[in-house]
This record gives sequence, structure tokens and C-alpha cells, in this order.
Amino acid sequence: MNRETIGEVGLIARRSIRRTFRQPALIVPVVLFPLLLLAINASGLDVTKNIPNFPADSYLDFALVVTFMQGGLFAATTAGTELANDIETGFLNRLQLTPLRAPAILVGQLAGALAVAFLASLVYLAIGLLAGATIKAGVGGALVLIGMAMFVALAFGGLGAIIGARTGSAEAVQGMFPLLFVFFFLSSMNLPRNLIEQDWFRTVASWNPVSYLVEGLRSLVITGWDGTALWRFMVAAGAISVIGFVGASASLRTRMERT
Repeated sequence: MNRETIGEVGLIARRSIRRTFRQPALIVPVVLFPLLLLAINASGLDVTKNIPNFPADSYLDFALVVTFMQGGLFAATTAGTELANDIETGFLNRLQLTPLRAPAILVGQLAGALAVAFLASLVYLAIGLLAGATIKAGVGGALVLIGMAMFVALAFGGLGAIIGARTGSAEAVQGMFPLLFVFFFLSSMNLPRNLIEQDWFRTVASWNPVSYLVEGLRSLVITGWDGTALWRFMVAAGAISVIGFVGASASLRTRMERT
């Protein structure tokens, strides 16, 4: 990718960020919805900390990282919706007149979703700390937590872009939200895997890559620097990112060739 192409990708990225931040409906739910769920769960499920071998001193510490995961899920919807809108309005057709290739276009299109995810992550962390949560990994761990949350948003954003590129329909992208949310509940999001009593649920959670994303983020909050949890997070997030990026690039390239 030469300097000129990088500059053009930057233009698309700036357009994506400006367009996203001009739509409060794409930002407010990303920030408020996960925080509302956190408040409800932290107050209603705090008794869970009394379960033998529960790994955290409070359910707030345990559940804090779920907000980052939900922010990444909203990033998937935002990325896919914005890409689908560009297909519907013909903007993608105009981009074909430039030397940009599908992967470069995709990188630029994801910028808006990643910007919202970054802003939301800062809010989640600040509200969590004000509410009494602690980050066992310290200040450095908090910074790494933000970086890992962005990695999650990138991974899920790629999945959203696949749907957007294949369907060209914003409604289809929004319709995938409940499906992805199911993967969240079939993970270790609400309870550690070793404390899940149902064998089938524990097995599904162990095969679900979302569990390793959650556990990697959570380790920084309730454990500290847990090398095993962190490398598992990197493998899971990296695999999802590759699948999303390659799949979205191929789908976008196919659509551009047809038009």
C-alpha cells in the first residue's frame, strides 16, 4: 500500500468517523445500554460473590468487562450498517473509480465503529472505577484493557462487515444482533466456567470463543497479569479478526466485481 493509497484510506476513515458521530442513535445506545445492564446485574447478582470459589470480591468487578464486550457487539452492528448504507446509496460504486482495493476500503469503513468503541470503553472504565470497581493489573492493566476492548471491536466489526457486504442491507445487519447476543449468553459472561453446573452449558461455553475474550479482559480486573488468559484472548480475537477481515474483503470484492 503506497502513500497515496494510505491517504485515500485516511479520507474514507475520516468520513466514516464524522458520519458516525453525526448520528447520536449510533452512539448513545452503545454507551448507555451496557451500563444499564451492568447496574442491574451488579446490584441484583451481587450475592453471587458468596458462592464458594467465586473469583472476585464483588460482582461489579466480575461483570465490568461485559460492558466492553457489548460495546464490541454494537461496533459490529455499526460497521455492518454503515457499509450496507454505502452500498445502498451507491457510494461503493463511486469508490470503484479510485485505485483503492476492497481491503483498503474495509479498513477505512471500520474507523467509525472503532472510534465509537474507543469512546464507549473510556466511559465504561471511568464509570466502573467511580462505582467502586478495581483493576488488579493497575494503571498499565487499565490501558491494556482499553487496547484489548478495541481488538474485540475490530474482530466483531469484521463480522458485521461480512453481513453488510454480502447483503447490502442495513436491516439484515441489524437483524443479526440477537443472534450474536446468543453467543454471549452461551459463554462464561455471567459465571466462571468451573462454576457452571450444567454439563452441556459448560461444554458449549468452553467451545465458545466469546468465553476466552471475556476471560482475557476479566483477568486484568480480578486477577492481574494472567498470561494464560491473555494468550487465549489473543488467539480467539485474532482468529475472529482474520475470519471477519478476510470474509468481508472477499464479499466486498465480489460485490464490486458484479457492479
